[in-house]
Amino acid sequence: MKITRTKLNGIVNPIGYEFNKLIASWNVEDTDSKILKAGKLEVAKDKAFTDIIFNKESEYLDQTGEKIDITLSPRTRYYWRVTVTGDKGDSAVSDIQYFETGKMDEDWSGKWIAADGDYHPIFSKKIDLEKKVTAARLYVSCLGVFEAYIDDKKIGNEILTPYINDYETGMQIITFDVTDDLRSGCTLSIQVAKGWYMSNFGLDNGVNFGDRMEAIAELHVTYEDGTSEVIGTDSSWDVAESDVKESGIYYGEDLNRSAGIVEKGKAIEVPATRKLLDRYSIPVIVKEVIPAKEIIHTPAGETVIDFGQNHAGVMEFDADFPKGTVITIDCGEVLQKGNFYRDNYRSARSRFVYTSDGRKETVHPRFTFFGYRYIRIQGWPEDNELTLDKVRSNVLYSDMERTGYIETSNPKINRLYENCIWGQKSNFLDMPTDCPQRNERLGWTGDAQVFSQTASYNMDTRAFYNKYLKDLYYDAKRHDGAVASFLPSNAGLNQAATASIWGDVGTFVPNVLYNTFGSLDDVREHYDLMKGWVDYMHRYDIEHGDKGLFILPFQFGDWLGLDGITEQSVKGGTDDGYLGSVYYYRSTVITARMAERLGFEADRKEYDDLADKIRRAILKEYFSQTGRLACDTQAAYIVALSFDIYVDRDKLIDQFIARLNKDCYQIKCGFVGAPLLCTTLAKCGRMDLAYHFLLSENFPSWLYCVNLGATTIWERWNSLLEDGSISGTGMNSLNHYSYGTIVQFMYEYIGGITPHEAGFKVADICPQPSMRFRHFNTCMTTASGRYVSNWKIAEDGTLTLNIEVPFNAKANVTLPRFSKEKLSVSGFDASIINDDGKVTLDAGTYEISYMPCHDYRCIYSENTRLSELAGDKEVLDLLKKDLPQAYGAIEKKDKEMGNLTLGTLPTLFYMGFKPEVVNKVNDKIFALKRW
Repeated sequence: MKITRTKLNGIVNPIGYEFNKLIASWNVEDTDSKILKAGKLEVAKDKAFTDIIFNKESEYLDQTGEKIDITLSPRTRYYWRVTVTGDKGDSAVSDIQYFETGKMDEDWSGKWIAADGDYHPIFSKKIDLEKKVTAARLYVSCLGVFEAYIDDKKIGNEILTPYINDYETGMQIITFDVTDDLRSGCTLSIQVAKGWYMSNFGLDNGVNFGDRMEAIAELHVTYEDGTSEVIGTDSSWDVAESDVKESGIYYGEDLNRSAGIVEKGKAIEVPATRKLLDRYSIPVIVKEVIPAKEIIHTPAGETVIDFGQNHAGVMEFDADFPKGTVITIDCGEVLQKGNFYRDNYRSARSRFVYTSDGRKETVHPRFTFFGYRYIRIQGWPEDNELTLDKVRSNVLYSDMERTGYIETSNPKINRLYENCIWGQKSNFLDMPTDCPQRNERLGWTGDAQVFSQTASYNMDTRAFYNKYLKDLYYDAKRHDGAVASFLPSNAGLNQAATASIWGDVGTFVPNVLYNTFGSLDDVREHYDLMKGWVDYMHRYDIEHGDKGLFILPFQFGDWLGLDGITEQSVKGGTDDGYLGSVYYYRSTVITARMAERLGFEADRKEYDDLADKIRRAILKEYFSQTGRLACDTQAAYIVALSFDIYVDRDKLIDQFIARLNKDCYQIKCGFVGAPLLCTTLAKCGRMDLAYHFLLSENFPSWLYCVNLGATTIWERWNSLLEDGSISGTGMNSLNHYSYGTIVQFMYEYIGGITPHEAGFKVADICPQPSMRFRHFNTCMTTASGRYVSNWKIAEDGTLTLNIEVPFNAKANVTLPRFSKEKLSVSGFDASIINDDGKVTLDAGTYEISYMPCHDYRCIYSENTRLSELAGDKEVLDLLKKDLPQAYGAIEKKDKEMGNLTLGTLPTLFYMGFKPEVVNKVNDKIFALKRW
């Protein structure tokens, strides 16, 4: 037995963080034990655990999150460990973990300092130490972004600190343990650049949150004799003009080594304009390095490097050039006619300019990031051959653990899955952004909302989303609970500052955190955000007639839906008021349930009553008395079915399928409908259609972009046209994660893993295979441990499932199309399987194989459309002989007739189909087996 994944608030050994709560979590692996028999969680002030200040022993110790109740002191390290004993008698003790508080509410002796001039400053001070150091901590913040150095060595491995902040609330303090780096006579320096704070950033050509780069720091030194010293920033610090001549998130960076570092005298002390906050961002670091894949010499005579993967990061190269050499690097996502292309970056310069002073060094930008697959290099000396080994790309994103994995027999689906993963990597750089390349890169809340569950299956987002929600709450407090449409926001009440679906991130994401990670204490911290958003919508409704609806002057609606005025319109055709009211209802229901869990009975009753009022208002306004929905669009049906708003569910499903039929079973919905399309179809029992949309390859579809070489998810269904040309530049990102939500469907319905209880203490494993895959492997490391659901279909039709359930957890398994024919089971007694294929499994590893009651190789049914028969020569020959009308429709690619199902053909007498003939042909088709 061993204890793994030990984290405090979702972070491994956090230093200097804000600790409004303390939640310890862990997993248990490599054990034959099924359940916990005894557990002990200890916290001590010393590593030897002689001064224990918290101890909890229980057979119910919760590995998904145990709250630690202690009083914390500033700048103090605490140690913790957990001991677990299983029912088989084996036990384990975790490695000793720690967490360390920041300055908390301590006063600062360090002062805010700035340069007396308009340049990128480096603040520095020589550190004289006369005694032996036993501990040293550096606390730093700035207005802008910074890197700290001791002599010429960078402190830590984090990038773009102190990250994105709610700039009206305050700036995060980053804490470094510099005990091993400090020595007498060394120079401590802080280099500051513009970052998000001061560069041109945001909508409407960008804004600045301030006009001066500043820094503040304190170095706390503890000596061997027990004495201590604090060295803070003040006017005694030196300031120099750095060789970074310009920087910005959209701009890029200009690094001029030949200009050198120019001393400018002493720093000036400036008034404090921002509150200082212990950090709550997790680190952004270099998570991986992509080697250059190919050097391309384009028809236009350009030198272009292809990294083979669209991503967010910074390029790096080995410099060894004559003094004065200027290297200019531009970024692009796609080539056009074989040439470098960047027009879809709009006004984002996205350039790195390096001027050499003759030194040999490895170079990369330090105060910005880019989104790209290709870089164009200009100025590389001809006598210094550019080779692949001299260039690489450092991939940047927040330091999250990868937790979800899917691998299938279909290479295109594997690529689609990887595109989703890379979309998340590219856009989870301190906050969930829309895109990493153009002059936007904002934390759009609509994108974050729809993708949050998918993201939390892919990676451990617990600490990442806690940070995002905290910033959302800081902003919402200034706007009477209205949740911003994007962060960081200075939009006030303009620029569509709040909107349905976008603002609902304030309830949806806390709900995702609870269901995925299982801790009510996480949600308790964000309950005021949830409550504030619902109360804001309720007040707005009261002020506008108290109709039980949420209808704003502007809504984003079904953004980029294809059923708008044109397919290139920014909004789809679904009624904004309807969508706003449906999400008003859903947010209210979520908040009512969370109030119930938290024990807020008065709130629970208030929000349950409000939800009932909203539901009745929606049914009255948008449904007929018999249950027909008046909004006849894909997105309208999807949200109603997903959130259980209907008079007659069966009638609504029939309407939905009829709408899909009218749309020739092509996607017409956008950011609202598409993320829920396949999960909703599966929920309605139409996995056949869900598989259809997943595996379609024509525009619009998920595989359309895969076939055109996409390595990330696109913003638009047709970001590139079929000939590979870009469809437009106004709003066209090739790295937008929202439509990557299709992966949620893959986890939950094809792999079949979902939480039955919060935190996956109990999971449901209900895979729904299809012959479209020979095998489908799903692995998810959850708050409760690692679940596996793998299935494969053999050539003889046998279905084999491999299932893993983690320690102290259970899984309610539903074996699809279960029968006892050829039944073989390992890991448990087959007699406990119910006739319907349901079985509850404790922790362990299991294999079950059997011949399904309905052969998966029989891929055709009454729901099969004629268009799906194209390419099957045996079927086509049969139709050509006996049902020439059907054959002709397929050959002509007739869209309308191609939608006809085999089950409807017997009724189409007016088209010449005779039931007795059709039924015989159908029986033959239904009996065919494909493998």
